[in-house]
Amino acid sequence: MPPSSALDSVEARILEIAREHVRKFGAARATVVGVAQQAGMTHANVYRYFPSKTALLEEITAAWLRPIEARLREAAESADPAADKLENMLMTIHRAYRQKLESDPALFDLLIEALEKNRGSARRHRARVQSEIQRVVEEGVASRAFAMTDRRRAMSLIFDAAHRFIHPVALRRDKDVAGAALATRLETIVAVTLRTLRTGRA
Repeated sequence: MPPSSALDSVEARILEIAREHVRKFGAARATVVGVAQQAGMTHANVYRYFPSKTALLEEITAAWLRPIEARLREAAESADPAADKLENMLMTIHRAYRQKLESDPALFDLLIEALEKNRGSARRHRARVQSEIQRVVEEGVASRAFAMTDRRRAMSLIFDAAHRFIHPVALRRDKDVAGAALATRLETIVAVTLRTLRTGRA
């Protein structure tokens, strides 16, 4: 059996070729056979690494989401006050999604498809985002920075208020709206949300 580094190298090459095929042809027209041919291997060999085309697309999606999740985790673990953390995290999600939508729309569309079909990459990403934000909400409640002590209500407030700016489907609908304008609107929404969390009153 080849060493793990060699296996990782082959897997990385398959993924990179698959990304380029999705960008060039779209997810529906990209094929495992085409990826295999460019990689200089049989499609059966590709299936050793990814058992299906869906699994291959799922890994492409998960790969570009991981850095976003890492930034959210770093923000949650920082020494900043809870309110600053929450503002940073919501802006991070918005900017990362918007940048991907503008610079790499074919891969952004993979996330949309994963959400619409309730695939694992979307479910895991959503759970991680919610988990990191919940950590900050709980910290804010524990430190009394947030007067709204009902955690479920606080989470609903955050995600309902920010939905237009942090949900991928909503962001794609707003793709023709200037990015700076959207970011400014989100800043206003975040300020209102934080005020409600601090006071406990809408």
